[in-house]
Amino acid sequence: MTGPLAFLVVMTVPSGSAADPWPIRPLLAGLVDDTSLLQPRTVAPGVDAVVSRFLAARDGHYGGLVGRLVCPASQLPAVVTELARSAPSRPADLALVVDTGLGAVPKALSTVFSRSSLLVPSTVECAAPPDVDGIWLERVSEFVPDEVTPVVEPRRPVAGDDEGTEAWLAAVRKVAEHGCTPKLRMGGPRASDVPTIADVHRFLQAGLGSGKGAMSAQGLDRIVREAPRTEDGTGRHGLLNLIVAVARMAGVSASPDPVEDALESTDGESLARELDELPDAAVDQVRTVLPRCGVDPDPVPIADLVALGLLD
Repeated sequence: MTGPLAFLVVMTVPSGSAADPWPIRPLLAGLVDDTSLLQPRTVAPGVDAVVSRFLAARDGHYGGLVGRLVCPASQLPAVVTELARSAPSRPADLALVVDTGLGAVPKALSTVFSRSSLLVPSTVECAAPPDVDGIWLERVSEFVPDEVTPVVEPRRPVAGDDEGTEAWLAAVRKVAEHGCTPKLRMGGPRASDVPTIADVHRFLQAGLGSGKGAMSAQGLDRIVREAPRTEDGTGRHGLLNLIVAVARMAGVSASPDPVEDALESTDGESLARELDELPDAAVDQVRTVLPRCGVDPDPVPIADLVALGLLD
């Protein structure tokens, strides 16, 4: 069985009952979103398998780690059908990804709100056009009700495009200043889906520099960055690396080391120790900036988090 939460299956129970939850520290609570449905249809598991796995993980012992079910608007009817068949013990938190145009958002949200026993909308997420401006962002805001967070992914340019990079960072700042949450894709099936360490750092600077709050990351598939790295700085980014980088960027980590070092590190024990030393107020600030992380299909091993002392 595959999927971002597949590692939880051995510790879960059917969705109609509930396991005694094991404690999840606030730093990790509700952090991991299931992005299986965003994968190419040729490799993605079926909607029935994704929904079943998500509910089992959410209702299991480590369910406190589980965030939202990320669902493209085009697959929403199938997800609703499968949820109704599964009869979940409580509604699933939903991140709705716009893949059929902004005009389809009102109908999709109407479907979600009409099935409140099955789904609770959390975010509406869409890709920004190359020339994103205030008028387009205002249109996004008009489609998204106040209780739902609009998330916008500015288009990141290819490596080496300095002019395109400046335009991308300007778009990130514009999205944040408008009150939307900027999103960065940190991994995926193509090499171009993985940003360099420098690009991740620039994204954090642009997002935090606005002073407006949250950022979103998607495409992580491991706990800690793994060696070897490629010469251009790409390579699979780690979940702990990103959290430590946010803590350093926000100025709430006691470490004097640069943000780039956190993103580059392959020392999971060192990263975990740094997170252990964060006071409660710092944890709250980090999670305000980084409320959720989308995780791609490769299993994220619970054993790694346990071994690092981040889970009991």
